[in-house]
Amino acid sequence: MVRGKTQVRRIENDASRQVTFSKRRNGLLKKAFELSVLCDAEIALIIFSSRGTLYEFASHSMASTLEKYKKCATEIQTCNPPPETNLQHLKDEAESLVKRIKQLESIKRKLLGEDLSTCTLEEVQELEKELACSVESVRSRKVQLYEEKIQRLMEKDKELVAENARFREKYGEGRLEEAGGSESDPTMGMLPESSYISGFEKDLFIGPSEERSWDHCLLQM
Repeated sequence: MVRGKTQVRRIENDASRQVTFSKRRNGLLKKAFELSVLCDAEIALIIFSSRGTLYEFASHSMASTLEKYKKCATEIQTCNPPPETNLQHLKDEAESLVKRIKQLESIKRKLLGEDLSTCTLEEVQELEKELACSVESVRSRKVQLYEEKIQRLMEKDKELVAENARFREKYGEGRLEEAGGSESDPTMGMLPESSYISGFEKDLFIGPSEERSWDHCLLQM
C-alpha cells in the first residue's frame, strides 16, 4: 500500500510537537555524525528548541568551524555584493560615461570649428596646437604611404626589366642565329645552274622555225 504524502506544517498540540522535536532532533544529530564519518566532512550543527534550549554537534571544534564559516561568508559578500549595491554602482558608472561622452562631443565640435564662442584665448591656442599636431601626423602618414607606393613600383619595374631580359635571351638569340646563317652562305636560296638550262636545246640554229623543225626531223631519221 502506497503511503500518502505528509503535509508539513506546525503541530498545534504542545505534547505532540515536543515528541516530534525530540525524535527529529536525534535523527538529525545521528545523520550529521554519520555524514562526518562517512565523508570526512567538517560539520557544525546548532539547534535551538522553541523554549530556547541549545543542542549542538561538531565533528571537529565548534569555534574553529564557526570562524571558518565567518571568513568564507565575508569573502562571498565581498565578491558578490547585494543587488542594491550593484545597481547603484551601475548607475554611477552610467552617469560617468554620459558625462565623458558629452565632453568628447564638445571637443569634437571645437576641433571642427564649431561652438568656439565660449572658448577662452588659452583654449583656442590649445586647439590650434592640437590641430597642428594632427596635420603633422596626417602629412607624415601621407609621405610614408607615398614612399611605400614608390618602393612597390620600383620593385615592379625591376621585375619587368628582368622578365624582358629573359624574353630577349630566349627568343632574340634564335633569330640572330638564323639571320647570321643566311649571310654566311650567299648561295643559299639560289637554284642550281642545270635547272636554268634543262629546258633549252643545245643545238645552234639560225633560220625560220619551220625549216628548223624539218631539218630536225631529217636528222632524227
